[in-house]
Amino acid sequence: MSKKDYYDILGVTKSSSPDDIKKAYRKLAMKYHPDRNQGDKSAEAKFKEASEAYQVLSDPKKKTQYDQFGHSAFEGPQGGGAGGFDFGGFDSGGFSDIFDDFFGDFMGSGRGSGRSKKSRSNRGSDLKINLEITLEEAYTGKKQTINLSSNDKCGKCSGSGAEPGSKPKVCSTCEGNGQVRSRQGFFTLQQTCPDCGGEGEAVSNPCKDCRGTGLVKTKKNLSIQIPKGIDDGVQMRLSGKGDAGYKGGANGDLYVYISVQKHKIFQRSEENLYFKIPVSMADAALGTEIEVPTIDGTKSNVKIPSGTQSGTQFRLKGKGMPILRNNGFGDLYLEANVIIPNSLSKEQKNLLEQFKSLEDSNNNSKFKNFFKRK
Repeated sequence: MSKKDYYDILGVTKSSSPDDIKKAYRKLAMKYHPDRNQGDKSAEAKFKEASEAYQVLSDPKKKTQYDQFGHSAFEGPQGGGAGGFDFGGFDSGGFSDIFDDFFGDFMGSGRGSGRSKKSRSNRGSDLKINLEITLEEAYTGKKQTINLSSNDKCGKCSGSGAEPGSKPKVCSTCEGNGQVRSRQGFFTLQQTCPDCGGEGEAVSNPCKDCRGTGLVKTKKNLSIQIPKGIDDGVQMRLSGKGDAGYKGGANGDLYVYISVQKHKIFQRSEENLYFKIPVSMADAALGTEIEVPTIDGTKSNVKIPSGTQSGTQFRLKGKGMPILRNNGFGDLYLEANVIIPNSLSKEQKNLLEQFKSLEDSNNNSKFKNFFKRK
């Protein structure tokens, strides 16, 4: 009976990438794994078939041989026997990785002890707080004290959970590993110990202060440094400042979410600031020099040239926000907003009428000269 094509078994093609081949095998391994289909000989056969195909197609050298010679590449004395399928022949990047990734504690891969897994799972929780600051504070940076409520290691039992003078006992079922193993066919199953819940030990005399958890709730003040130039929506991460880990686990992190208040004058876009300056109609026409405020608390003089139109921009270099993690500064952009008066005095109207008469006369002369040139 001829063997089924390895590509057909996994549902891939010769041009499929290694990742695609790996994904296809993972899907089949999850579906037909014997421990998920106990007593189903058909599923076990399909699982072995998929594993054999993956062993060949995941190995570049074997894949090349298979592409050239098919199944005959692994037959005979040089082919490894039984079609060349060797269940123990996968390297660290093949079969064992698949099962570590997809079955976790369900399958025992022999990598790492239950104690190391327990340490990772006992990591403390991350904490999150919101902090609102002004634009001026974002410009200068500031040291901020925040009130924090978190789980800390119990001082009485030093986080062990056991009353002083007593010690946790090693679990007799898993012998302190936190995991128990059993064999089913050619597989070894590794599961969380049912007696200690994966802890590897049991507290017979729990600490009265923390009730055996090793953690106590505390309130504390924490001083943090807000850097210059920080922007709205930035998230600061303070490593290890979250909840303490459970029974030796690492501390979680503290995340501070920064919110910058809207400013009554300046608008911000990254490191640059924008400010609309009111300019009277006369000043826009004749030109002037005005004094404007800046975010650092000082003032700067800006020359408004004659004939300035509404919307004209002027740049004050280096008068914007500090650039985060950089010694530079952004710029301040001023936009002229020419103000047209809502009401005029009699004298102002007379002067504008005179101006309009002169302007009309000048425009008519230019109009006539334009047609004469034609």
